[in-house]
Amino acid sequence: MELIATAIPEVRLVRPVRHGDARGWFCELWNRRRFAELGLDRDFVQDNLARSAQAFTLRGLHFQWPPAVQNKLVRVLRGRVFDVAVDLRRGSPTFGRHVAVELSAEDGAWLYVPAGFAHGYLTLEDGSEVLYKVDAFYDPERDGGIAFDDPELAIPWPLPVEGPIVSERDRRLPRLHALDPWPFRYEGAVS
Repeated sequence: MELIATAIPEVRLVRPVRHGDARGWFCELWNRRRFAELGLDRDFVQDNLARSAQAFTLRGLHFQWPPAVQNKLVRVLRGRVFDVAVDLRRGSPTFGRHVAVELSAEDGAWLYVPAGFAHGYLTLEDGSEVLYKVDAFYDPERDGGIAFDDPELAIPWPLPVEGPIVSERDRRLPRLHALDPWPFRYEGAVS
């Protein structure tokens, strides 16, 4: 597996090696020992799968409030998405900045989104399916998020003129600086 740096050091791309021949290809998606060697040793306890029927469905930007914070490992099983992680760690040198990458089933890369970041994605193809592993169970009482269209974040979502398909819940999420109390503090770089 190959570890690829992003503009925010704690957010990483992991590209599995594919072994191909005339029949197709094979790759190892998850190997705890190999991920630990890459510095991503997490005890993932839940796998989530989301399917979006239409292109330009936007999900996010979500996180879980402490103490139920989640590290996420995100991969596209079908289709393509524009995937975003936003640094919510007050005091971080990259606070309020984001990493945006295109993930696709064809590429097969994982995006590692550490705790302290909001996560969301925009589907770019009909029928896109996104798998994400998390290291803390979903807790509806700790479910949080920030507005995907907060102008302060300046995320260059590749949106159609009519805008994205968004849930009512996600439309009502607060802007970054309206979070209260503040959920995350920077405590130095983490792996």
